[in-house]
Amino acid sequence: MIINLWNYLLFIFKRANWLSVVDIILVAAVVFFLLYMLRDTKALVLMRGVLFLIVVISLLSSLRVLPAFSWLITSTLPTLLLAIPVIFAPEIRRVLERIGRTGSILAQDNFSTEMERIIQNVVLASRRIAEMKYGGLIVFSRLDSLQAYIETGVRLEAKVNPETLIQIFFPKTPLHDGAIIISEEVIAAAGCVLPLSSSGVLEQSPERSMGLRHRAALGVAEESDAVAVVISEETGIVSLAYDGKIDKYVPLDELQGQLIDYFQIDQSSKSLLSRLIAIFQGISE
Repeated sequence: MIINLWNYLLFIFKRANWLSVVDIILVAAVVFFLLYMLRDTKALVLMRGVLFLIVVISLLSSLRVLPAFSWLITSTLPTLLLAIPVIFAPEIRRVLERIGRTGSILAQDNFSTEMERIIQNVVLASRRIAEMKYGGLIVFSRLDSLQAYIETGVRLEAKVNPETLIQIFFPKTPLHDGAIIISEEVIAAAGCVLPLSSSGVLEQSPERSMGLRHRAALGVAEESDAVAVVISEETGIVSLAYDGKIDKYVPLDELQGQLIDYFQIDQSSKSLLSRLIAIFQGISE
């Protein structure tokens, strides 16, 4: 069997040309893109196993010395291919959402002097809230609309300043347990209800001990491109949720820099895409 496999591989290499190399590179690029888009999800480990099985099964089924095995694979493969979209439906939706965000990155300018002031005020408020252990959840809207979650809270349309944020999260106040959503450079609403994470990321130690605020922050980061600042009510620890993942123990001295970086990445991507579009337009003319 090993000799037949070796001869088969030699036969393939002898027939290879530059088009074959391009073909292989394209397939590798598609696989890399899928793995990259599925990063930080439970499907990543499963996808690696699926790809490994596909390679092994393809090699074994191509051998003429295993006709029964080849027939079994040929008969069941279409069913398996139909089952994959059902199994990975949430992850596939998340990948398509990420692709859609990339395509809409030219929609708006996300970083400005006012946004930098807002981030500074949020950091100041987070420091006070962490010191007093009030607990809090502040969500920054970016490209994706958070209107559905804004509607679940109390509309404020208030200017972002530390005093307002601290007052909202004061214990036993009506809006204390909900989330604040900052959109269009104002506090759009407070007391908002966010979706809880269902990805299983928080089931892994040591994040398993995180409460509902952290699950809600991760949930909105999974459903959109929003960035959420979470202040623990028990420990005062500040965490950041973004792009379907959460960073625990974010130092307050680094919080402002990280938040600015997220919005500047959008602006840099916008500038890069604008240059590429200009280049292609120049070539077409």
